[in-house]
Amino acid sequence: MATRGVWLLTRLPLCSQTRSPVQCPALRRLSCAGTVAAGLRREEQPSGSVETGCQDKTPTKTFYEEQDERREQAQRTVLVHCPSKISEKEFLKHLSQHGPVHSHFFYESFGLYAVVEFCQKDSVDSLLNVTQIPAMGMEAVIPFRSRFLNLKLKSPSRPVSEMSPIQPSNQLPPSNRKLSELLYSAESVDDQLSTLLKELQLTEENTRLRYLICSLIEDIATAYFPGCTIRPFGSSVNTFGKLGCDLDMFIDLHETRKLRTHKRIGNFLMEFQVKNVPSERIATQKILTVIGESLDHFGPGCVGIQKILNARCPLVRFSHQASGFQCDLTTNNRVALKSSELLYIYGSMDSRVRALVFSIRCWARAHSLTSNIPGSWITNFSLTMMVIFFLQRRSPPILPTLDTLKALAETFSGLRCAGCVYSNGTTSSLIKKQDSQVIVQVSSPSMLWTSFP
Repeated sequence: MATRGVWLLTRLPLCSQTRSPVQCPALRRLSCAGTVAAGLRREEQPSGSVETGCQDKTPTKTFYEEQDERREQAQRTVLVHCPSKISEKEFLKHLSQHGPVHSHFFYESFGLYAVVEFCQKDSVDSLLNVTQIPAMGMEAVIPFRSRFLNLKLKSPSRPVSEMSPIQPSNQLPPSNRKLSELLYSAESVDDQLSTLLKELQLTEENTRLRYLICSLIEDIATAYFPGCTIRPFGSSVNTFGKLGCDLDMFIDLHETRKLRTHKRIGNFLMEFQVKNVPSERIATQKILTVIGESLDHFGPGCVGIQKILNARCPLVRFSHQASGFQCDLTTNNRVALKSSELLYIYGSMDSRVRALVFSIRCWARAHSLTSNIPGSWITNFSLTMMVIFFLQRRSPPILPTLDTLKALAETFSGLRCAGCVYSNGTTSSLIKKQDSQVIVQVSSPSMLWTSFP
């Protein structure tokens, strides 16, 4: 192995492995093709620059295009708890009676689970219409309907020994031993940085599962607040998420307050009768109390509900046992969503940014500079912002500042949108518009690593 590879291993110890109270899932992996933005970078990169074997997951859609597409995808998806021994072919054949299946994958958490996406939402409704409320014998059952289903075999069509076992891939972060072997087998420091990114970043299935859980929680919330949405934010959506990270989400009530564009008759305006409370904070606490109680009593798979209502930002914390996610639920946290969008854009502009961030965070965890336990140490978010600031302050800069992004943003209907001015165009158009004046290609991520403070 090259000397540079040994040098990185001595400077970048392996991440320590920590166990979550809820078992994280193991998923079957899918591939992710390259992007137009990646093609632009390949044309601009000089010889010797990094283009590793790691699949490029740099997005080409805007942040909200990605969110809307994922939400629509999740609404056509069901989560099924399957028997440990099941015929995958017969399982899909059974579901296809309700409509064509677009995609599916299996994972293991507390049992075997299948995430099945139909081509049409009507297929989900058809499946739910024939799904029964289980009989529990001596225990009482709360007749709650959701897209979290349980599959039972009435009678096996063939002996269990003849069924081809489903072999879901492991979705947990690699062990210290495996990661060490992968890093030692790398040819260069650049390959090692790319290996860290490939092994630690969120997979396609993990991302789909996160949006599905948000969609399942949304089904419960809309019973009380029709028109609301549950939106993920933070590491789950900003392209800097690591396998096993928490699922942060918030109840977006903004849509429920929009004026409908129905035809008005005369001078009359109809409004809903509502109750008033002294402050917005009290309203938030009451909303989270209701949602927390609903998750505790009716939400399948939701365990360990904690209503932390007196915090600076009130939230409901719980574990989703079937997916293995630790979840935090807040309300109207659109500022955090804008921060996620900004990081999403920075991660889309240059393939080396995420590799550098993942390596710095891995190094910090190995040296006990960060921890899963809240305390006085620095957070992964702070480390990520430090790396971005470092890349903005290089001469010439590798990443643009927020002011530069505002200047590059296009107008919409002749007006500049102050709230999301930097996201009107696609990331590819932003890169093109800069005409190589802002994003400067250097030889490789390892050069950034060596110059990082």
